[in-house]
Amino acid sequence: MTNPAPAAAAERRGDAPLAAGLSIRHAVMELGDGDTKVTALDEVNLDVAAGEFLAIVGPSGSGKSSLLAVAGALASPDSGTVSVNGQDLSRLSQGKRAAFRLANIGFVFQSGNLIPALTAADQLRLVNRLAGGPKSFDPATLLESVGMAHRAGNRPAELSGGERQRVGIARALVTGAKLLLVDEPTAALDRARSREVVELLARQSREHGVATVMVTHDHDVLGYCDSVAEMVDGRLGAPAPVR
Repeated sequence: MTNPAPAAAAERRGDAPLAAGLSIRHAVMELGDGDTKVTALDEVNLDVAAGEFLAIVGPSGSGKSSLLAVAGALASPDSGTVSVNGQDLSRLSQGKRAAFRLANIGFVFQSGNLIPALTAADQLRLVNRLAGGPKSFDPATLLESVGMAHRAGNRPAELSGGERQRVGIARALVTGAKLLLVDEPTAALDRARSREVVELLARQSREHGVATVMVTHDHDVLGYCDSVAEMVDGRLGAPAPVR
């Protein structure tokens, strides 16, 4: 079934941010000083609608990590705006931005970045407690949805790489995040596990209506995405539909 989210995002692209999803407008970010100064983001514009799964590819040093940082409210562009579900992040104080990030933005990292001492279920419970509000998803139900209910009582050292990534995806979604930012989720996985993890990301994105941005060098998994954009020297090309 064709996902209508990319078409919906394309229709609404313009100066106004999306009401649901991620919108970046004219983002510029420079890093370093003097002769070492580089433009990490060069007039970047991007819309990712709720339920859309976008992959960003490009060489190392092209600005992909900087893009994830500003999209995730971990850094601010020197100019331009970043909005999540219509909220301009630049209008939030540092404290309110951190609270907004915890409640609305989920992160999935290369190796899962799970806490060694906690079981799979406790990884999710901890995030819910830190968010400080009513939980949006029951940890047990969410672990079941990613095929990890039978491993809820296991710690990271007892899980395979693919299983750790599945728990990481569940943890990123447990607070009801509206934006999911994924950094090289298949870097440490074999080909079969890579496809399983990215297929799971695509399914969870659509089922939960989450705008998802995945940075990857793995071209074998792009078929699970709705669209792909290439980043080179801080410039982001227009997303192209995968299917």
